[in-house]
Amino acid sequence: MRRRDFISGLGAATLARPVRAQPLAIPLIGYLGPESPEPFASRLKAFREGLGETGYSESRNVAIEYRWAQGQYKLLPALAADLAARKPAVIVAAGGAPAALAAKSATGTITIVFEMGGDPVALGVVDSLSRPGGNLTGVSSLSVEVSRKRLEFMRELLPDETVFAVAVNPTSPTADSQLKNLHAAADALGVRLHVLSTSDEIEFEGLFSAVAGLDAGGLVFTSDPYFAFRSQRLAALATRYRVPAITQSRDFPNAGGLMSYGGDFTQSHRRTGIYAGRILNGEKPADLPVQLVTKVELFVNLKAAGALGIAVPPTLLSSADVVIE
Repeated sequence: MRRRDFISGLGAATLARPVRAQPLAIPLIGYLGPESPEPFASRLKAFREGLGETGYSESRNVAIEYRWAQGQYKLLPALAADLAARKPAVIVAAGGAPAALAAKSATGTITIVFEMGGDPVALGVVDSLSRPGGNLTGVSSLSVEVSRKRLEFMRELLPDETVFAVAVNPTSPTADSQLKNLHAAADALGVRLHVLSTSDEIEFEGLFSAVAGLDAGGLVFTSDPYFAFRSQRLAALATRYRVPAITQSRDFPNAGGLMSYGGDFTQSHRRTGIYAGRILNGEKPADLPVQLVTKVELFVNLKAAGALGIAVPPTLLSSADVVIE
């Protein structure tokens, strides 16, 4: 065989050999959470459902790197920076303004989809709701804006009471605006407020014991993820100290507390998943307006009310989205 024929034959054999397909790289989502996976379970379920609506499944065609602050919100900036260093296609900052602000400080180029209860414009997260600008967009559940309504519901439940306590997390970026709204509501209702500050779970018991000493008729919690994710602990203390209380999270009355009023977190997290999927499909954050979850839910636990010796007025029951018998 001539050398030229040998080389031609070798080339033909090479072309005939099947080419092994290279595995396609799947996109990466960085997920930043202020707590741990356990209290986030129902929210994660809703997020994954939303992601699935856009064609993505964590077990099939998308990878998710999780970073959890375990309730230590001061760790969020470092965790966000670690996620940004991994160059994900999108960072999801769920569970409140602290996570969103930490993610924003970590990167100006990677797309961030946030989920929070506050006003993202007032907090400086985006320029406007309709045209977010920059690399951020997301969902707000309006829980912060309805703090004053919780005081109104408590006053409706206890019309003879003239003093109420308010629990606020002083480290929250929305604390001042919520207190301003609550004081305005108190003036309109003709009641006085005692503000109790706490940002640590070990102080919760002292918070409830202080309510009795203040001769306050009930306790109103401001909107804050730290409170929301500790609903079972708050419900247990409210029961032990016999304190009528209202929080933002339905988890509180579901755990035995009296009432809750706040945004529908399952809807906000599902929409966050949808937005993350749309980003993976090529849409730009500047083209996706911030979504507002306008559904706000009132939960009333009649068993808790009975244990406290409170008769819930029919007008309040008719306003409730869910009444727990």
